[in-house]
Amino acid sequence: MSEYTAAQRSSLKLKGLGNISAGKKKKKKDKESKHRLEQVVTSQKDEEVKTKKAYVDKRTPAQVAFDKMQEKRQMERILNKASKTHKLRVEDFNRHLDNLTEHYDIPKVSWTK
Repeated sequence: MSEYTAAQRSSLKLKGLGNISAGKKKKKKDKESKHRLEQVVTSQKDEEVKTKKAYVDKRTPAQVAFDKMQEKRQMERILNKASKTHKLRVEDFNRHLDNLTEHYDIPKVSWTK
C-alpha cells in the first residue's frame, strides 16, 4: 500500500456542479477587439480595391489568342450539343454502332447453348 500513500483521498471536483465550483466563465468582449475587427475588415476592402486596380495581364499575345480560340471552340461545342435533342443523339449513336464491325460486339456467354 505504500504506492497509494501520496494519492488524494478527497472526492473529485467537477466543473459546473452548482456551488462546488464556479464553472467556466464567459469571456467578455472588449471594445478594443471590436475596433480591431473593424480595422481588419476595412483594410481587407482597401486591399481588394488596390489589387483590382493593379492587376496587369502578364500573358503574351499568343497566349491571349490561344485562350480566345479555346473559349470560341468551347462555345461552339456547347451550342452544338444544345442544338441536338436526346432522340437525335440516340439515333446518331445507333448509326455509329451500326457502322462498327462485329469484332466490337460483346459475345454472349452461355454454358448451356
